[in-house]
Amino acid sequence: MTATVEVEAPVEVEPGLYDIDAELYHQDPIPGGSLSSTGARKLVKDCPAKFKYWLDNPEPPKRHLDFGTAAHSIVLEEGDNIVVTEFDDWRTKAAREERDAIRADGGVPLLFHEGEQVTAMVEALRAHPEAVELLEPGSGVAEQSAFWNDNGVWRRSRFDFLRNDGQLVDYKTARSCRREDLEKAFWEHGYMQQQDFYEAGGIALDLIDPERPMQFVLQEKDPPYLVVVTTCDPMARSIGRHLNEVALNTYAICRRSGEWPGYLPNPMTALPSWVERQYA
Repeated sequence: MTATVEVEAPVEVEPGLYDIDAELYHQDPIPGGSLSSTGARKLVKDCPAKFKYWLDNPEPPKRHLDFGTAAHSIVLEEGDNIVVTEFDDWRTKAAREERDAIRADGGVPLLFHEGEQVTAMVEALRAHPEAVELLEPGSGVAEQSAFWNDNGVWRRSRFDFLRNDGQLVDYKTARSCRREDLEKAFWEHGYMQQQDFYEAGGIALDLIDPERPMQFVLQEKDPPYLVVVTTCDPMARSIGRHLNEVALNTYAICRRSGEWPGYLPNPMTALPSWVERQYA
């Protein structure tokens, strides 16, 4: 079920699962472009004009994302590009030069204490029975890219871990795994959209078991690096599906017309509903 196609740089992409590097995936190898889960979330959160600007102006690497990327790579047994330096910060010229050289070489630079922190996080995760079973080496394949055509719109996803039993697993670091904080984070980051988007691709390509919902393995970045395994409830999944449908329709219309409008006209602005309730 999880066999992959190994390619270097596909020019014409057929629907399927591809073993390609992250850089090629993010460059979008689909001729004419495709919609990713991240793109779908941006479309419904902002507006077509801001989405199009984001497409045409790729963001440079962000320092605060290096740590999460490193933890992600090591947990998925894909950490060959992680480089732990001897520096305590990036304030000196020598530190910045080494950091930039590592990035230019395709690596992820970490400060010395960050390297120790990532190691401790991985040890904590491997002590969590449910998480370690889901991400057990040999039980699936990591970092696979899926491409499929949905009624004329090409879609793409990059799966963290596709298990041999047909279940998707996604690993994320978090500020807090407390229930209330996760509920807020899932909404703010659109994880319900991500789950629906990824599952749609897995089903379209016959890669996953529809009866096995995608599982999120979330881990706090501060000691004792607590871990929570969860999935979206039925209501959250329904909302994610609706938002993805809005994003897909918007994307298709804008692609067809060549127009990417900004915000809708707003002649009057109300106050937040919670303020209005105080004065009702």
